[in-house]
Amino acid sequence: MRTFVHGTAVWGVACPRRPSRVAGVTMAGFRVRELDTLRMVPHPAVTLLVEFGGGSPVMDHAAGRLQRGSVVAGPGFGSGGAVRARGENVECVQVRLSPVIARAVLGVSPADLDGTVVALDDLWGREASRLRERLSEITSWQERFALMDALIARRHEAGPTVDPEVAWAWQRIVAGRGLVRVDGLAGEVGWSRKRLWSRFRSQLGLPPKRAVKLVRFDHAAHRLVAGEGAARVAADAGYADQSHLHRDVVAFTGVTPATVAVEPFLAVDDLAWPDSAGRM
Repeated sequence: MRTFVHGTAVWGVACPRRPSRVAGVTMAGFRVRELDTLRMVPHPAVTLLVEFGGGSPVMDHAAGRLQRGSVVAGPGFGSGGAVRARGENVECVQVRLSPVIARAVLGVSPADLDGTVVALDDLWGREASRLRERLSEITSWQERFALMDALIARRHEAGPTVDPEVAWAWQRIVAGRGLVRVDGLAGEVGWSRKRLWSRFRSQLGLPPKRAVKLVRFDHAAHRLVAGEGAARVAADAGYADQSHLHRDVVAFTGVTPATVAVEPFLAVDDLAWPDSAGRM
């Protein structure tokens, strides 16, 4: 386990030594003694957070709702800077699922999450409780990752798949880092625009245009964290100009590009998810 320090917070971060047996799955382990008001930054993946320690993470929603414990969040969760996480003595495994495989693993479509966060117990019932118990009994992070991976692989194998055309469209968006003309995707798979938009939204949880913006934002945000200037990031990431980048960042996070560049949620990524593909 490696250490990540941001301000007064000290994070322990663990990474699997082996990739998941399921394509589109990445994970990391976290141990944080004092997690203080961490802004949740939207991400182009479905996030599964399984807590198992003596503490418990808390999600504070802008509307005043509090949510504790293990949760699942759809792609783009936290848009507008509306959600913050906090807690003490937090220990958890965080899994990022490509929206293409999320329905099979979770048992519901990302569209059913409706852009928000739901309790893992509501999706998996007793299986979620048993998972937390087993994670707490194991002392090795690598064994925890192996346990999670085996569970994910079993559920993925038994679960429903998305349409190949939908999966292909998503991969085109990700591979292009959001620099894809969405109007051309339908023609490339031989579907009508209406059919692709409908299937994409129902199976992946967001429409193609929103997916393009989210993937492009994620790429730009991590470049800002890496210290690149906003003007260069805007030009290279496909924004019309720096003002366009500014508007997009504010829309997704509620703060300016300068503030996003020092967000711990993003700064820890290079340690927790060293393979940039894990961001998608």
